[in-house]
Amino acid sequence: MRPITRRAIAGFAVVVLALLALGALPSLLGSGEPYYLTATPTDADGPAVNVTGLSERRYPYLTEAIDSGRSAPYRRGPVGLKETFSHSPFDERQGLVARNPDARLNGGIVVVDGDDRYLVEVGRA
Repeated sequence: MRPITRRAIAGFAVVVLALLALGALPSLLGSGEPYYLTATPTDADGPAVNVTGLSERRYPYLTEAIDSGRSAPYRRGPVGLKETFSHSPFDERQGLVARNPDARLNGGIVVVDGDDRYLVEVGRA
């Protein structure tokens, strides 16, 4: 094998390994207090985000919060690296606000799942 080909293959392998490490690294970087997405039943009137047909893969924290009241914990990274490469409850809340900005209420957002209404908030518990 020619030296240039060997270097190109080694460089490609290093890039692939670095990308794989960045994919696994965010789950190891959690620090600080955990954040949860909570869904509390509410009787609040007014605009709400319809989440009945939203994908469980796109909104895993929201789905779990609606099913059990609180999502799995999410810990922020120490220097902001984790937030860049991972999905968080903050991303889901921002996605819900983007769907209907008028549904915000007291620091949370009102959502409708079927006939049930919930106030969804990100917080520490």
